[in-house]
Amino acid sequence: MQTNTTEQFLVDSDFLSPQALARKHELEQNPASRTDHLAYLPGMEQIESAICGQVLAEMNSYNYQDYTARDVKTALAHETCSVEDFKALLAPAAQPFLEEMAQRARAETSRHFGNTVYMFTPLYIANYCENYCVYCGFNCYNHIQRLRLDREQLEREMQVIAASGMEEILILTGESRAQSDLKYIGEACRLARQYFRLVGVEIYPLNTDEYCYLHECGVDFVTVFQETYDIERYEQLHLLGHKRVWPYRFDAQERALRAGMRGVTCSALLGLADFRRDALASALHVYYLQRKYPQAEFSLSCPRLRPIVNNEKIRPQDVGERQLCQILCAYRIFLPFVGITVSSRESAAFRNGIAKIAATKVSAGVSTGIGDHASKYHAGQEPDEQTHGDEQFNIDDGRSLQQMAADMAGEGLQPVLNDYLYV
Repeated sequence: MQTNTTEQFLVDSDFLSPQALARKHELEQNPASRTDHLAYLPGMEQIESAICGQVLAEMNSYNYQDYTARDVKTALAHETCSVEDFKALLAPAAQPFLEEMAQRARAETSRHFGNTVYMFTPLYIANYCENYCVYCGFNCYNHIQRLRLDREQLEREMQVIAASGMEEILILTGESRAQSDLKYIGEACRLARQYFRLVGVEIYPLNTDEYCYLHECGVDFVTVFQETYDIERYEQLHLLGHKRVWPYRFDAQERALRAGMRGVTCSALLGLADFRRDALASALHVYYLQRKYPQAEFSLSCPRLRPIVNNEKIRPQDVGERQLCQILCAYRIFLPFVGITVSSRESAAFRNGIAKIAATKVSAGVSTGIGDHASKYHAGQEPDEQTHGDEQFNIDDGRSLQQMAADMAGEGLQPVLNDYLYV
């Protein structure tokens, strides 16, 4: 079982002002001062969907200690992996069968994706945030260098990334409607369409009509991290801001699909809560969405918690590389047609290996800071406060697109930059 406690994450930073510390301690020590995390705020769209209830029912009833080696063997023997089989493959009892799981996962990946691995890069365009999430480098009480790229800076970053050969970009912001409003994000996406074949966004959740607007601006994919599907744990970790509303965040992918988006990505941030139950919920979120929206494309991401600016103590608990590998193999066996992304949070060696087994997509040329692609990968100059904002978290794999492509080819894989043609 997961052993970490809330207090391990609530570590005061020396960089917080006295006023921020006072507010931070008030929120932490007085739960009554926090808003209801299940209550929608004004302007938040509510949709009628049974998916949330289905996911929570399966997750809350999941006792992975009940599964045995026999259950794992039975799951691996089945041609089609059921929900019950998937639960067995996520259980501790499956750890001794990791090699068999990897072989099965590799066969499924080869059957449905061949030897291809897709590449993209994230572009963080703003790091202002109105949420207080205790594990995130962008949180509103973390004293960091804040920046929102203007149009000239946006275009410069995109030109640098496009010049590297990249054809897919993921646009990210901190969760601040005041500093990064819908119009600003839409203009950034329209600009990105001039340089890239595929455009995704990872921003604050939106209503259906707002996702429609971004789709009109050229957005293909929407990624939303639920962070943790454990509602009680979510409340402890999200103390302030619109992100605190758990159900509105859960339904974001479905609102995006209703808006006509080509595809969505679901994920939990492993290490915030019981990682096995979060992994189960993430996959089931996709599983039920896939059956309701069979025309759409679906992906799973599987990030682990990473240290952040001003707080090196933010680290995953109990989620080692073997556990992560087990989750990724179980994902592939359970959802053979779904894309799996492994981010630069993981080491180069791990990403090289897992791309041959289960993963189908990797990021390259990554920076989680604001406005530093040119200085980090190309121009060689040091960024300054006017052109650079601090990172959301520390990455572990900083390879450029060229190096990543060469390494993937060296593993016998075929790097792919784009598989979609607009007519």
